[in-house]
Amino acid sequence: MSIVQSQFRTTQFELSDPALFRGFSYIGGRWTAGSSSQMFAVTNPADGSHLGDVASLSASDSALAVDAAQQAFGTWSHLLPQQRSAILRRWYELILEHKEDLSLLMALEQGKPISEARGEIDYGASFVEFFAEEAKRPNIESVTSHLPDAEVEIWREPVGVAALITPWNFPSAMLTRKAAAALAAGCTVVAHPSAETPFSALALAELSERAGFPAGTFNVVTGHAPVVVEPWMQDRRVRAVSFTGSTEIGKLLYRQSADTVKRLVLELGGHAPFILFADANLDLAVEEAIKAKFATSGQDCLGANRFFVERPVYDAFCTRFAEAASRLSVGIATDDPDIGPLMNESAVAKQEQHVADAISKGARLLTGGKRHDAGELFFQPTVLADVSADALIMHEETFGPVAAIAPFDSEEEVLKTANDTEYGLVAYLHTQDPRRIYRASRSLQFGMVAVNRTKVTGAPIPFGGMKQSGLGREGSRLGMEAFTDVKYVCRDWA
Repeated sequence: MSIVQSQFRTTQFELSDPALFRGFSYIGGRWTAGSSSQMFAVTNPADGSHLGDVASLSASDSALAVDAAQQAFGTWSHLLPQQRSAILRRWYELILEHKEDLSLLMALEQGKPISEARGEIDYGASFVEFFAEEAKRPNIESVTSHLPDAEVEIWREPVGVAALITPWNFPSAMLTRKAAAALAAGCTVVAHPSAETPFSALALAELSERAGFPAGTFNVVTGHAPVVVEPWMQDRRVRAVSFTGSTEIGKLLYRQSADTVKRLVLELGGHAPFILFADANLDLAVEEAIKAKFATSGQDCLGANRFFVERPVYDAFCTRFAEAASRLSVGIATDDPDIGPLMNESAVAKQEQHVADAISKGARLLTGGKRHDAGELFFQPTVLADVSADALIMHEETFGPVAAIAPFDSEEEVLKTANDTEYGLVAYLHTQDPRRIYRASRSLQFGMVAVNRTKVTGAPIPFGGMKQSGLGREGSRLGMEAFTDVKYVCRDWA
């Protein structure tokens, strides 16, 4: 048993399968602490307790992961699609078999309420199942020839090594959504999980080994992000990069990818509007607004940030929404509250800044507004009304449990205001008028529009945004496009 594993087992929580708790990186089918054997600590955001230590690899170690992936590419890409599918399918089955352990790991390192963690494991596994099936689809397209005596075909071929960089808020699903698509396409993978939540990714690596991926096909490299990722951005063998995180870092990776002309999938920040018209079902709207704002403790790029409510129902919505928010429970993940801790001190400080700024500009505090007594990284579910257009929260992604509400008087006005942002990931719309649904859905400059509901994501749909919310799509058949090149063959038998 490794030191890291024994540290974990001295806590009050134990995994049914302790081998899923890994502290080393996984490169070329081997677990490694890297050339320097340096480690970094991972803590539980709920109470600051030490969960374990994880290897902090060097730039040279990170380059070795690309070596391993490049060496494995020939083997993996030349397997029959049915063979790749079978291995992905086995990975999916193993993820579900170990759902409780994976959920507990996530709850402890991320702070996510345990029921949400279980939901994420199901969600993440669904991408592996989906792309296991997509791996079997024929990738040769017949085209009517435009030339006499010639046969024309279009092939899709894997690009090569794909680098995946994943965030802390969905440490399992963001990795499976990217990796399953890349692997199904025939690419090999080097992945870097957030240093705040590495254990979920390392557990998935353990299960990938059991599923039968050839050594070097799926590699997970832990450590300081700039140290690990920069060699990948400079390496010509890394042909595709998929990143989920802040717009600021996405722009940096965009610039770094230019010299080697990499394929890019960027899922960046969001600033989602929640638009409620007076004809909507108010009971449903309040229920869905709670989901849209407070899931993952507000730490979700899909989280509603700006609530625009038509004036005839404005007061009623504010009152009922604030009452519902005030009833949300706050606590540690394993108690399965509605709201868990935020990830770090800077996240809590941002909530305080946004609340103070909004109030200074005339907003009314309806509920919450300060840190919760559950712990240092907990913040009360907060609702602000009458928030002015120049408040910070109306222009910046809050990424926490603070909701800002403002009234509107016309459809034209609210659509213009909702679109007045460089973000364009998702918009929420509540109305019963079918013509308005059509007009607004067409007018909203967002990659996804949820009408009279909150949950819209899933493996079969193309997830992604417009403007500075990113490039490309994840999930659906479109999710494989960034990991494939198109080859055109024009053949004459003479």
